[in-house]
Amino acid sequence: MRIPKLQIALDHNELEHALADAVNVGEIVDIVEVGTILCLQEGKKAISCMRSLFPEKIIVADTKCADAGGTVAKNVSDAGADFMTVICCATLATMKAAKKEVKELQVELYGDWTFEQAQQWREAGIKQAIYHQSRDALIAGETWGKKDLDKVKKLIEMGFDVSVTGGLTVDTLSLFKGIQVYTFIAGRGITAADEPKKAARAFKNEIHRIWGE
Repeated sequence: MRIPKLQIALDHNELEHALADAVNVGEIVDIVEVGTILCLQEGKKAISCMRSLFPEKIIVADTKCADAGGTVAKNVSDAGADFMTVICCATLATMKAAKKEVKELQVELYGDWTFEQAQQWREAGIKQAIYHQSRDALIAGETWGKKDLDKVKKLIEMGFDVSVTGGLTVDTLSLFKGIQVYTFIAGRGITAADEPKKAARAFKNEIHRIWGE
């Protein structure tokens, strides 16, 4: 079974803080994400900085784009992003336009979406989906459960490379054992730790332990 990747989500308000965390853990993680908050605050500058720091790594622009897909995707691609996210409620036309400008388009699954929609995304050539437990849902007390795992499995069966994110800890990784997750995306689980580098290594080691068996 393929070993899932580890992605750091840099959802910072200030670029200098994001850069500090990126430098600290960037060599441990596989993918560096310029998070939505950072995209809104610092835009193309943040993406180009991460590309300069990590020329060989995958850089994600988590724009959660809902419209003007082609323009947004071209802008982030020109800045150095490999992947870009679109929100699942975006029109298929927006997604198709964005897909032309980036190496990979990722559909972020929030709120109400259907597997019928997901089938349309696959038919449009979109290969990646991000199954998300939102920050607000986690604050409200929701946790990862069977219904989430079943949806992740079905998306994988449909041919998606599925990344998962939202309140992940090293301990929650075992819930996904036996599931071919594409990427685990961690933000504050790493950046808010007392020792972010140690936390990133713990995530990476646990992923290799579970999926390397």
